[in-house]
Formats: sequence, C-alpha cells, structure tokens
Amino acid sequence: MKRREFTCALAAAGLALGASPAAQAQAGFTEGKDYVKLGTPAPTSSPGKIEVVEFFWYGCPHCNAFEPQLDAWSKKVPADVAFRRVPVAFTALHETHARVFYALEAMGQVEAMHRRVFAAIHQQRKRLDKEADIVAFMTENGLDGAKFTEAFKSFGVATKVRQAKSLSEAYKIDGVPSMGIQGRFFTSGSLAGSNERALATTEYLIGVVRKNG
Repeated sequence: MKRREFTCALAAAGLALGASPAAQAQAGFTEGKDYVKLGTPAPTSSPGKIEVVEFFWYGCPHCNAFEPQLDAWSKKVPADVAFRRVPVAFTALHETHARVFYALEAMGQVEAMHRRVFAAIHQQRKRLDKEADIVAFMTENGLDGAKFTEAFKSFGVATKVRQAKSLSEAYKIDGVPSMGIQGRFFTSGSLAGSNERALATTEYLIGVVRKNG
C-alpha cells in the first residue's frame, strides 16, 4: 500500500474481542510478522517513561471498534508507561479530524467527547467534515461553540497537527489503528492479526524496552 493511499488497515479479525492480551502472550511474537522494528528511531516525548502511542482517525470504523478495548487497556498500564493518542493527518479530512482532537485536548474535553465523536460519525452517521457541522455538534453536546472554534483555528492546534503528521511519518504509519512503542517499534491489528494480539504485542514490546533500556 502506498502511504498516500491511506486507509483503515486493521484486519476484520481484529473487531472481535476474545482473550486478554496477557493470555495471548504465550503464542510468541515475531519481528516482521507481528511487529516492525524501525531502522531510525522516532522521537518520543515522555522522558523517563516507556511511551506508547495509538495512531487513529475518527473516520475509521476499525478505530471506532477498537476504542472501548483500548480505553480500558490504557487505564491499566504500569506506572512506567506513558500512553497517548495521536491522530493521523495525511489528507485534508484527516487533518480536520486531527484538529478536532487537539481542540478538544486544548479545552480539556477529550475524556468527555472522544467517544462521542466516534459515535456521531459511526453510529449516528453525522458528517463531521466541515467546520460548521463540527461546531454545531460540539454545541449540541454542551461545549462553548466560540471557544471550540477559537481552539480549532488556533496556532497551538495547528502546531500539534504538524507534529502529529511528522510523528506518524517517523513511525512509517500507513494504516490505523496502529501502536507505536518508544519510538522503536510499531504494531497493528493488520500486522498481528487482531486487536487483541496487537495489544498483546504492545505489551511484549513494552517488556522488551523495559528489559533492554
């Protein structure tokens, strides 16, 4: 797949929830099959922690299906792990949705609104691809429309979007959802075979980083 022909790349098998990631760890993991080791490390921004990044897009149905499981997993990571979400920004629509995420982050509303944005697009079939529709949705959900618009158009959010794009390129991300680990590895449901195994692979790679420093 060419990187500019960007699509949601998670295998259909990844939509099913099964055994816990830890339970799958016994199966073993193979470089080039379950995960990729980067030739040139990507930058990290969590000093003293093992950084795990989820690359996502609000418009991706596989990210939407993955989110409840990932959210539960992220709340239980060890103290030496720092988890964060990074929206991809390969096309104009991806960039618009990345601005949505970072505007919500700037307002301290990710926890309240992240799942609602997914639900609006994938369950309610709202077209959140134009600023007016996005602002209307935020207002309907109790946010100050003027403050959201200010954040959405802000220099700070534009900077975050550029940084997100740069990081996804450094990780060589060509599909979502994907997981980046400490700037050294990435995995995904399409690589590992399922959502569950992608998380199990992530846990394995956290262990590799913890062991090797």
